[in-house]
Amino acid sequence: MSPNGQYRPYDTAGSGIFVGRFSMPRGSAFTTHWHGHHQLAWSAKGLLRVRSEQGVWLLPPSLALWIPAGVAHATESAGDVVMRSPYVDPACCPHIDWHDPTVVAVTPLLRALIDHLFRTDLAPDARSRAELVLLDELRPVPVTSVFAPLPRDPRARTVAEALRADPADGRSLADWGVQAGAGARTLARLFVAETGLAFGQWRERSRMQSAMPYLAAGLPIESVAHRVGYATASSFTAAFHRLVGVTPRQYFPVG
Repeated sequence: MSPNGQYRPYDTAGSGIFVGRFSMPRGSAFTTHWHGHHQLAWSAKGLLRVRSEQGVWLLPPSLALWIPAGVAHATESAGDVVMRSPYVDPACCPHIDWHDPTVVAVTPLLRALIDHLFRTDLAPDARSRAELVLLDELRPVPVTSVFAPLPRDPRARTVAEALRADPADGRSLADWGVQAGAGARTLARLFVAETGLAFGQWRERSRMQSAMPYLAAGLPIESVAHRVGYATASSFTAAFHRLVGVTPRQYFPVG
């Protein structure tokens, strides 16, 4: 992997898929880049964050992100990550017509196929068969990007950064007025104008972003709920399902 995130494959002449494998210590990143191949961004260990103009995804080992060729993105490690990313020649999968980044489930079979295709000693016909099975195993899951962009205006940004630091803070915009130097109406207008979200929507999405590393670490749902501002595990689970598209345990399977 080069410094800008462009993967340089080993010699797989005639192959439609090559697999990159590398470690990303906590806090490391590949800045915005793109590939001539489709990429299946997946981490066998740790929590991977992928950003693009289309959204932000936090990916545990149970999920991967299909990034179409030419789509600019940045990749970051939200924990100690071990990436194993297949890169797919667009010519070998014309039936996959996903134009935007798409989350897929990483089944035990898909995980095994990625490991299998990392090998350099496969016969061409064996590699071709495995590649076809890998492509057939890609199953989209209804996961939505939870993106809460920071506003630019310093008054609204003061509120947003404080809530990112303490997502359980339940103060209203009126309560934030003195600290932010603006009234509730002004702050409400700024959140909509600069993030595209009403304040309540922004705070809810930000809470879900804050919750994901805790869930990935295996903390009980009730504990996570309290850390990010929900009174009960059930209210947190309902909000997570509504915003993300699946329950916390579907997103972060136990075991």
